[in-house]
Amino acid sequence: MRKIIVIEYITLDGVIQAAGGSKEDAAEGFKYGGWQSPYFDDIISKEMEEQMKQPFSLLLGRKTYDIFAGYWPEHEEFWPGVNSATKYVVSHNSLLKHDWSNSVLITGDIAEEMKKLKEENGPDLKVWGSANLVQTLLKNDLVDELWLKIFPITLGTGKRLFVEGTIPMAFKLTSSKVSPKGVIIANYERAGEVKTESIS
Repeated sequence: MRKIIVIEYITLDGVIQAAGGSKEDAAEGFKYGGWQSPYFDDIISKEMEEQMKQPFSLLLGRKTYDIFAGYWPEHEEFWPGVNSATKYVVSHNSLLKHDWSNSVLITGDIAEEMKKLKEENGPDLKVWGSANLVQTLLKNDLVDELWLKIFPITLGTGKRLFVEGTIPMAFKLTSSKVSPKGVIIANYERAGEVKTESIS
């Protein structure tokens, strides 16, 4: 079975919107686009290189797909294999504007389509950004791993990773490190149900 791995840059208060640039996603008047850049360093760059290595398939929401399709076809030297990899695009729109190679449109009952996709043979499915898609995955217990870069800032506004509707889930920390600028790099894997007990 294939894993779904969600990869996110996230603030201390859970914001994941427009980490990469001011024009990335200005929905709802978001004005802090590009908040990750002042903290980027060699530690984070090396981590990203590892996480971008093949084999992989991409699982993307429509907005993130449009951003990627407008950039990566001409810049594969920075991400070897991205153009030959399969890109699964989740969208309610039945037409794709781009002809990026190996793109597959997914519509309809997204949760059911994701379950089928996980059962197929193939490399793990890596989700980058895609805030709306991630909510569907979390609400339907379809996330196997979270690879997070937690930045030492709060924004108070913006799209968040965990919103109302996220089901209770337990995760296990599998690796962690801290960059010189205070970014926590933490990878988690799904670890069953949430357990509770009283402290006595």
